[in-house]
Amino acid sequence: MLSADHNRLVTLTGPGTPAGALLRRYWQPAALVEQLDGPRPVKPVRLLGEDLVLFRDPEGRYGLMDRHCAHRGADLAFGRCEDGGLRCPFHGWLFDAAGACLEQPAEPADSQFYRKVRQPAYPCVVRAGIVWAYLGPGEPPAFPAFDCFAAPDSHVFAFKGLIACNWLQALEVGIDPAHASFLHRFFEDDDPAASYGRQFRDATAGADIPMTRLLREYPRPVIEVDSTAYGLRIAALRQINDQAMHVRVTNLVFPHGFVIPMSRAMTITQWHVPVDDTHCYWYAAFTSFADPVDKAQMRAQRLKVYSLPDYIPIKNAGNDYGFDPYEQASATYTGMGDDINVHDQWAVESMGPIQDRTREHLASSDKAIIAFRRMLMQAIADVAEGRDPPLTIGAAGIVGPSTIDAVGPVAQWQAAWRALDGERRAATPWIAAALQQV
Repeated sequence: MLSADHNRLVTLTGPGTPAGALLRRYWQPAALVEQLDGPRPVKPVRLLGEDLVLFRDPEGRYGLMDRHCAHRGADLAFGRCEDGGLRCPFHGWLFDAAGACLEQPAEPADSQFYRKVRQPAYPCVVRAGIVWAYLGPGEPPAFPAFDCFAAPDSHVFAFKGLIACNWLQALEVGIDPAHASFLHRFFEDDDPAASYGRQFRDATAGADIPMTRLLREYPRPVIEVDSTAYGLRIAALRQINDQAMHVRVTNLVFPHGFVIPMSRAMTITQWHVPVDDTHCYWYAAFTSFADPVDKAQMRAQRLKVYSLPDYIPIKNAGNDYGFDPYEQASATYTGMGDDINVHDQWAVESMGPIQDRTREHLASSDKAIIAFRRMLMQAIADVAEGRDPPLTIGAAGIVGPSTIDAVGPVAQWQAAWRALDGERRAATPWIAAALQQV
């Protein structure tokens, strides 16, 4: 458990907070690219407790700036995207994507006052179908050469969803391999051929056993955690018999991302980004190592669970997450349907808006969470004392990370998953091209 002071330290991320200062040293997902589709590419954004507005100018540049105009504070989310920037409807002041004031049309024609005014703004880039923003000091760090950033657009699909709780408890469910045998337990096994776009439905690589059955029948994984250049590698080991070991390799990408296997051909890279201290968005990049992603099918599957335009979950605390006691008795462990995002959402929202970690009792299966919290608190201290936190120096040379489900010999499970991952990468043309760029 954490003390009350430490719990506040790692959960509060608004301006002026220690954890907020840490997260601002990293690129943050601000919106999906698709959210700015259409004739008016302007979108209000709340990120790390700041009220901002995101827009795309006619030249295709993205700008993220303070939502309130530097003139007299009018709401720029209602601005006009024109003339190379975003124009405030109150007095016509025009700002470019970098926050420079270009025009003050109500001022005298010879006035130079516009040169002295800047709208607070943050740099933006697009990666993996997501608009990223850097809210921190100095130059932003390089992006690592992770698979989701290296893959061509045809092989990556991005989506998001709102969660009504603090960012940290939402993140921690992704580095907790033990929960999958319970929270995501299904009492019947689907046909793996119909598993596209759905996690825990594929057959296990190297063994003719559905993931649903594996998780159901082997609920006591041994968890191993190793430090890496990007964060943590987490292996969940389930011994099937005297000869065979199933290993599920996932990764914590510091400070608020993780990479998990989705199927033999696809991984999910996911970030939990604070909206404020009691809400966060998960952003996910689904990366295919085989055929191009069927984006239409993936999107249609998820729009059954989330409503636009704000990607709000249809099942939520207001309707008991769709809980059905008859389903819980016969079909799923939760009784909340077959979408695992709903299961995770219930688990983390049920802890309260900000989990009270003074009351928890961590066990041996929580070793990845324990390791991450130590890393997080050290990084917060590093930033406070003027040192660089992890993954902000030398990030461009980091590739992967390897993320896979595999079955191998009990005594050689490490070699088995590495070999299987190497075979998959060797057979993926875009990975070879990406490695040449590192």
